[in-house]
This record gives sequence, structure tokens and C-alpha cells, in this order.
Amino acid sequence: MGKYKVMKPAKEVDVSAVKYKEEDIKAPHLTGFLFKLFVNMLETPLIGSSIVDSLKKNNGMTEMFRNTVVPEEPMFRPEFPPQKAEHDVVIVGEDESPVDILEIALKCLPQYDPSRSFRTDPSSSFRYWKIRDYAFAYRSKLTAPSVVAEQIISIIEEFKYDKSPTPYLITFDASEVRKQASASTQRFEEGKPISILDGIFVTIKDDIDCFPHTTKGGTTWLHEDRSVEKDSVVVSRLRSCGAILIGKANMHEIGMGTTGNNSNYGTTRNPHAPERYTGGSSSGSAAIVASGLCSAALGTDGGGSVRIPASLCGITGLKTTYGRTDMTGSLCEGGTVEIIGPLASSVEDALLVYAAILGSSSADRLNLNPTPPCFPKLMSHNGGSAIGSLRLGKYTRWFNDVNSSEISDKCEDILKLLSNNHGCEVVEIVVPELEEMRAAHVVSIGSAALRSLTPYCEAGKNSKLSYDTRTSFAIFRSFSASDYISSQCIRRRLMEYHMDIFKDVDVIVTPTTGMTAPVIPPDALKNGETNFQVTAYLMRFVVAANLLGFPAISVPKKKTQVGYDKEGLPIGLQIMGRPWAEATVLALAAAVEELAPVTKKPAVFHNLLNTNRVHTDLSEK
Repeated sequence: MGKYKVMKPAKEVDVSAVKYKEEDIKAPHLTGFLFKLFVNMLETPLIGSSIVDSLKKNNGMTEMFRNTVVPEEPMFRPEFPPQKAEHDVVIVGEDESPVDILEIALKCLPQYDPSRSFRTDPSSSFRYWKIRDYAFAYRSKLTAPSVVAEQIISIIEEFKYDKSPTPYLITFDASEVRKQASASTQRFEEGKPISILDGIFVTIKDDIDCFPHTTKGGTTWLHEDRSVEKDSVVVSRLRSCGAILIGKANMHEIGMGTTGNNSNYGTTRNPHAPERYTGGSSSGSAAIVASGLCSAALGTDGGGSVRIPASLCGITGLKTTYGRTDMTGSLCEGGTVEIIGPLASSVEDALLVYAAILGSSSADRLNLNPTPPCFPKLMSHNGGSAIGSLRLGKYTRWFNDVNSSEISDKCEDILKLLSNNHGCEVVEIVVPELEEMRAAHVVSIGSAALRSLTPYCEAGKNSKLSYDTRTSFAIFRSFSASDYISSQCIRRRLMEYHMDIFKDVDVIVTPTTGMTAPVIPPDALKNGETNFQVTAYLMRFVVAANLLGFPAISVPKKKTQVGYDKEGLPIGLQIMGRPWAEATVLALAAAVEELAPVTKKPAVFHNLLNTNRVHTDLSEK
């Protein structure tokens, strides 16, 4: 008879006795012809199931799901106990209009004089232009949305950012951009801009509906079977604030990958190092912001897909609490781990876009009982005394389990700065059963993806998927109903562990990723690749926020000597908070950003505002 293991209930586990187990993925790294051959074997009856069974057994999944009794009841999506109120925040009502919520968020920001940025010598230092910079330039008639639109259109067409082999965008319509920009320009000429986001250029990931564009999810065919009749809820909110929507951003096909590789349209390149990946799956969203072509973008995050590319591209990416943003009109609608969140070049801009899109669906309001959304008071010293009282949870063995000690060392430097400059307390914690958490997440997100696409695959679309998506789906199809239920039992168990941790700390801090941007193998550009070792490093720290629904943010450490490795590649710090505690996460991220204000210019960067003409015009005023 086979052996089996019975887990103790989470409440009875002595976490002080937990031993950290380093992740050791046993799977081949394949590209080119060998990868295609491998996928064909995976999809061959008997042979394929034997390969998948071997992969699962060698990586502990068989023992975890088939030979282990989990005593907890299943939790099919995050369920949050009541949470205590955050300090030093401004509460807003979800029923208020996006414009009114934006106005409240704007009043929470630190005092800022955009004119000083324009009076600075354009060649003196690098900086990203903030949303408030664009708003000032428009109101001061230094430029206009239509003028910026023509610059963006020219750059996209010149550098072919909407075409293979290295597109930022999958769908782009210059006439649609011009129409939106013209309307915004007229509002400024009449002195009636709608909001701080009026005339601000935003890109939408290709799994979020943005009419009149199609939604392909990075595939070559999905738009043929799924029509788009209107904006998704979040896009309609952005549009109501006057934002100009550039187009649909490239992504890892169906969101089932962490590198951003897309053999259908071309793989988006990292603006800091074009021979490297952006991270995924929100690859185009991150790259277009990091390159300066737009102020912000929307992405989806079901397994780090906002935070991973934000970290690798040196920008900010916010994952909200599960249920805080309405998923209606996205391919992730109905999932149990996904959210829609902003990517931006600064914490401030991420906060403003978050303010515009926040709002739970009616079903989530009923089922999740979210606390009212609120914003941190950043008016002075990025949160003031509220930051100094924060306790930062750090699991040192996990924190240091990275590809290069440079990553953990530089993240540790930030924690020291927060302690020395703000008085934050770093508290040692233990997070049990990380291996089980990763496995439960794979089963949860994989089963949901399979449920969504099985009708299409049964109709013959499977062969039109990329080879790496087909690899993932071959594994997902091996999950049984028993595996799925066990995963949800593990989800409840891990929620108990984390709620206990949050009794002693306010946030959990880690590097965002366990490695910096990986090099793109040349053979992977045509047919993709399978590299579970890289996936493991990129996802090492992000999964808890998805499986358990917590808010989390990746913020770059922007001083050259602090926030980049020896190759000049960005490093991100992840801050994960209690359920519904976006304000705390944003406040601490703003403090990190303030401590390291100087940014390294990406190798690929387009400066849309800091032209000699704008600089000269302001000097004459």
C-alpha cells in the first residue's frame, strides 16, 4: 500500500519549527526544434500523460495533491476576515464618480510645482514626466494633447512599435488616437478639462476590452470568436476622466507566461536592455511606460503579471486587493486570483490611475464586503508619522533566495533606509508552506484558464496557440477535480497563516522577483520556449498576493547605486499588505520612492515633453 501524509490543522502548526526549503525545479529548458518536438510529444496520448506525470512527480506535486490529507475546508476564492482601519488616510465612496474620486486622490498628493521641472536644464538629469507635468503643460499652453499625440504616432510608426518583430502594441489606430486627442485639446482650449487625467495617454493590455479595438489576448484568433461591443468597466472609467487610450498592449499569450514572449506578434523588448525580456504577462504595458511613450498602462495580474514586468522594466506596478477593481469586460472575468491594476513611472501616477479605475462589482460588494477605498495622505513627507509606525515583515531565508545576492542586498539597503529615515521596524517572520502555495496557485489559475478556453480548444483552436501555451495547457489538463479541491483547502490554510502574520506586521516585504530581466534566447523568438527555472525565479515572491488576494506593489529603487544590478538592470521591491490596505502599501511605496529619487535612463526612451521648444517657451513666460 502507498504511503500518505496527514497535515496538522494550520492552527496547530508550530511555525517557529518550519524549515525553509529552497525551490528546485526539475524540468528541461527547451527552445527551437527540440521545444516543438517536446510539445508534440506532450499532446500525444499515453506519451504526453507519462511526461506530465513525471514532471509533476519530480517536482513534488503528486505527493502534495494525491498523497496528502489537508484538514481545512476549501476556499474557492479569497475570503477576508474583518480588517482594522488604516491610519492617516482619506476615505472615498465607491459610488462617487471616477472624476470626483480622482479629485480627492489629487488632494492627497504632496505639494508639487511642475513649472520647476520645465525650467530645469533639459540635459541636466533624467526623469520621467508625471501626469501633473502633462496637465501643467496643457493648461499653460506649452503643448496640447494633439501635439503629443502626433509625437506618439510618429514614434510608433517610425520604430514600428505596432508591428513584428518587437511590438509594444498589438492593436493601434492612429485615427482613433487623433480623434480622442482633438476632443481633449478642445476641452483645454475652452478651459474645461474633465480631470487631471484629461489628455493623459494610457495603454490597455490586450486582455481588457477597449472599444473599438478587438481583444485577442495575445492570440492570433480569439477576436474572431469573441467580439467587443463596449469598453470594459475600468476602461470606461478612464475614458470618463478624459484619458486618451492609445491601443492594446502586447502580452504573453493568454497571460500564461512570465517572460512576455509572444511568437505570434513578436516579443516586446525591455527598454533598459533590448536583448532581454520585459517580464510578463503585461509585457507591452510595462515597456511602453518605461520607454516614456505614455504615462500609464493597465495590466492584469493573476500571477505577478503587473508586478514582474514593472520590476524588470524599472517602473511601478500595483496589484489591488482581489475584488477592489471590477473585472467585467476582461478575459480574466470570473477568475479567483486575477485583478486589473495600473503600471506607471511613479507611485503618484499609479495612485491616480488606481483612483480612476477602483470600484468593486456589485457581486463582489455583496460577497467580499470590501472596506471603503481610501488614499494615503502624502501631502508631507510621504505619509508622515504613519510610515514610522509601520512594521515590516521579512522572512530572511525567503528574502535571500534569489538568483544573485545583489538583488537581496539592494532590497535590504532600502529596508535600512526606511528604518533609519522613518523609524520603520523590520520584524522577522516565517511564512510556512511556500511550496504548497505555489502548487495551489498553479492549479487554481491553470484550471480557470482551461475552463475559459476549453470550448475553443475543442473546436480546433488548440493548434493555433503558441507552443509555450500548449505546454501549460497540457499540464493543466492533468489536474483532477481532487487536485483542485485540495488546492482550495491549501488556500484556506495559507490564509490562516498570513492572517496570523499580519497580527504582528503591517506589510510583508520581499524583492519583487528572484532575478533581473533574463536574456531572450534567439531561438525563442520564433516559437517561444519552456524554462520553468526562470519562471520560478520570476514568480518566487508574487504568488501569495494572487492566491490570497492581498494588495501588493512593486516599486523600483531608483538611485543608480541602490536600484540596479551591476549590469544596470532594474530591481524592484515588493510591498504586500493586509486585505483592502492599498493606502498603506501606496504610502510605504511613496516613501521608498522619496528615499531614492534619481532614475537611470532606459536605453530606449522617448522624451515627449522636454523639448527645447517647450523649455524655451516656459523661460519666456
